[in-house]
Amino acid sequence: MADVAAAAGVSAQTVSRVVNDSPRVDPATRAKVETAMAALDYRMHRAARALRTGRTDTIGLIVSTLATVGNSRMLQAIADAASARGFALTVVTASGREAVADGFERLHDQGIDGAVILNEATALARGLDVPEDLALVVVDSPPDERFAVVQTDHAAGARAATAHLLASGHATVHHVAGPADSYAAAERERGWREALADAGRETPEPLRGDWTAASGHAAAAGLPASATAVFAANDQMALGVLRALADAGRRVPEDVAVIGFDDVEDAVEYRPPLTTIRQDFDALGTSAVDSLVALIGGRPAEPVVVTPTLVERASA
Repeated sequence: MADVAAAAGVSAQTVSRVVNDSPRVDPATRAKVETAMAALDYRMHRAARALRTGRTDTIGLIVSTLATVGNSRMLQAIADAASARGFALTVVTASGREAVADGFERLHDQGIDGAVILNEATALARGLDVPEDLALVVVDSPPDERFAVVQTDHAAGARAATAHLLASGHATVHHVAGPADSYAAAERERGWREALADAGRETPEPLRGDWTAASGHAAAAGLPASATAVFAANDQMALGVLRALADAGRRVPEDVAVIGFDDVEDAVEYRPPLTTIRQDFDALGTSAVDSLVALIGGRPAEPVVVTPTLVERASA
């Protein structure tokens, strides 16, 4: 740092402010310091900085699985947001209560500054004693005073999907729901039920899958012959529904309309292209990291709710 200060003709304190992204440096001086840092190949010593500040500039992510599209896209969004803010990311996959508890301990022992708990793992985390000095943000969870909460308004998205199908003239809408232990799945089912109740329509018994296309295909075998509209709780299960309907000789959308949830990258390539509810994964990831950075800095983090949008294509 002293070498950089000498090369730039500034004080070591000014170099420190640039390194720590302080606003108290004018742009011309910042440019001189950054040029000197590049010329001297200056790199911040994270271990030394951690000793001085008590922070490692590393955050954790606890997730039950990365096999689902939603979780993998959230991982990418959180990794991008963390990197943009100068934080490294440590990922722990934990599929059970003990594994989540162990994940907290592992992250705490590594001295991370805080952690994001994602989707299905939040249900496991809510019943655990968590380290008091660990800042925590949960993505998709009921309110909990121990955590900052960031979530998609899943119920609103489900209501929009169901209302769209009812407005197209369908008497009711069948639902392929997600796993029973998933908060997101429960909220999407709630929105579907509310939309049907508000319209005074019959509420069929939901068919349940596990987020995979195969489970959507299996669930669709339980659809009655009278079904003309299906709302699947995610796009992967909707893909399975589309294949099951094709196997049964039923056309989409002429015989049965289908809507998914998430708007995965390949949804436009389904046959037919899938009408779906778009989750803004980038906004969720950015909000989760921003909330965590606020907590790490000793500032409050207000709850964040991201509203999804209906994307109309050819399946409904």
